[in-house]
Amino acid sequence: MLKLEEFFSMEGCPVPDLFRNVQYPWEVLPRIAALLERLVEDNRSSYREIAPGVWVGEGTTVADTARFYGPAVFGRDCEIRPGAFVRGNVIAGDGVVLGNSSEVKQAILFSRVQLPHFNYVGDSILGRGAHLGAGCIVSNFKSTKEPVKVRIGDTVIETGLRKLGAIVGDGVEVGCNAVLNPGTLVGAGSLIYPLTSVRGYIPGGMICKGREELVPYRPK
Repeated sequence: MLKLEEFFSMEGCPVPDLFRNVQYPWEVLPRIAALLERLVEDNRSSYREIAPGVWVGEGTTVADTARFYGPAVFGRDCEIRPGAFVRGNVIAGDGVVLGNSSEVKQAILFSRVQLPHFNYVGDSILGRGAHLGAGCIVSNFKSTKEPVKVRIGDTVIETGLRKLGAIVGDGVEVGCNAVLNPGTLVGAGSLIYPLTSVRGYIPGGMICKGREELVPYRPK
């Protein structure tokens, strides 16, 4: 049984009741537009509209070369840097960094997520403080065009989604130029080596060095 606490403490979650009445975390992704609308309506005085349907909180800075397709909402003290591209249905918490040539769509970013350099994140949820190294890609679409399946050991879960990127837990570090393939799950506090192609389930507190090569992560 997949447990949400393996991934998220819910600290820094931009929508407090995000996972209410869901069995699997990816079930909330089709609800982002409705969640976003409610979030803005309930807290309208906390945001300013910087583009049609795009709202940001106090202290958030936006480069003049960033581009937006709404709807999207960012919390307080975020950095949306030059060349960033927000492509609709994005909910981000406080202190999120979206950097140079990084693109995000149909995603929920908990507070302090960092996508600073040449990143793509689609149809995904990233927990508090998750960080993607330069060039890291979260792929959301299978080349066979089949619905995405999630694999946990010998168990295969049919998501019914044509597009699903990754569920990335709190504090996960993903190295430069790594690829998280469609339907990847990474537990809280894990570390993914640079240049690694990851699929399936990585438990929390592990180092993923490559295909099926996992060791416990013991930070010094």
